[in-house]
Amino acid sequence: MSDSDELDPARIGEGDAPPVEEAPYKVLFEANKCFGAGKCAAVSENWEMDLASGMARPATYFFGEDDLAHNVAAAEACPAKKGRGVIHVVDRRTDEEIAPDPEGDGTITVDW
Repeated sequence: MSDSDELDPARIGEGDAPPVEEAPYKVLFEANKCFGAGKCAAVSENWEMDLASGMARPATYFFGEDDLAHNVAAAEACPAKKGRGVIHVVDRRTDEEIAPDPEGDGTITVDW
């Protein structure tokens, strides 16, 4: 894959997204790395465990300020990917990762 073909994680799902003004945050979920610990579902009403697959899934990928805290809690609670988590909360206005942000610089840390 060339640099021009690289997938920009900040653009994932944007074609189907509500306007940024209505839902300024989004979840990027590395489902292929989820191992079903369920910690996200324990701390966030947006996350539930799918009993058939044994993995978590969000009810919605785009949300507003009222749902930010519990989605951040889900991202920070996720133990997958060697503790760095597979749930990423991104501010759509700035394309910065709010959580888990392991580098502390706002860079989106998905690992496709």
